[in-house]
Amino acid sequence: MSALFKNGFHPFHIVDLSPWPILGSFSVMSSMLNFYLVLNSMVPLNYFLISLVSLLMILYQWWRDVLRESNYQGMHSLKVRSGLYLGMVMFILSEVMFFFSFFFGYFFSSLNPSIDIGNCWPPSGIQSLNFLGIPFLNTVILISSGISITWGHHAMINSNFFQSVISIFLTILLGFFFLYLQALEYFEISFSMADSVYGSLFFIATGFHGIHVFIGVLFISVAFMKLFLVFPQKSYVCFEMAAWYWHFVDVVWLFLFISIYWWGS
Repeated sequence: MSALFKNGFHPFHIVDLSPWPILGSFSVMSSMLNFYLVLNSMVPLNYFLISLVSLLMILYQWWRDVLRESNYQGMHSLKVRSGLYLGMVMFILSEVMFFFSFFFGYFFSSLNPSIDIGNCWPPSGIQSLNFLGIPFLNTVILISSGISITWGHHAMINSNFFQSVISIFLTILLGFFFLYLQALEYFEISFSMADSVYGSLFFIATGFHGIHVFIGVLFISVAFMKLFLVFPQKSYVCFEMAAWYWHFVDVVWLFLFISIYWWGS
């Protein structure tokens, strides 16, 4: 009722003044700029790490405020929650278009390879990865994580706190294990981003997917911490949106595995 009075007798949440959007924008810009400068050996790696840590701290503070608004101030009415769900759906659709551009570039280059790369795919001199190695293991890991987060969702619906904790924690571990294997693959690979259009598309597509996996792990971790605060409730907006995002990451990886690792090799 207090939230209703504050919002002027309507179900919408009038957001308070917050420094996090503008600070987050500057932090993202700084992180991307420093990442570019590090790739070109213009600044040391510490510059990028400082920007990344500052971005994570800002995201933590931002998520903390959102959790306070939803759990303690009662700002997230049914109307607000439906808006959050719609916003998440629109965000995932924009991400679909984002990755579609990579797949379009990949198939455009692979189905009609130019004479500059030897009229073949992979280009002449490029030794592609064995798709039955780390890529296949990562596929099993992500599919398993999709199963575990679905298990956690059903456990929440059935008010099974123990199974919810175990399944979500397992999903987080699988996500970090995927990132570890992806980094290991990058260190062992025989080509670089500068090795023709194949190398560029490979690292851009799989690299951005890895970034999305990292963001998804952070998202699920926030939902995991929130689980201890709101478990008796029947509304888990944060977790459900994290689960949607994670399933999107799973589907993108399946397309990457089939098109780049398997068909493209």
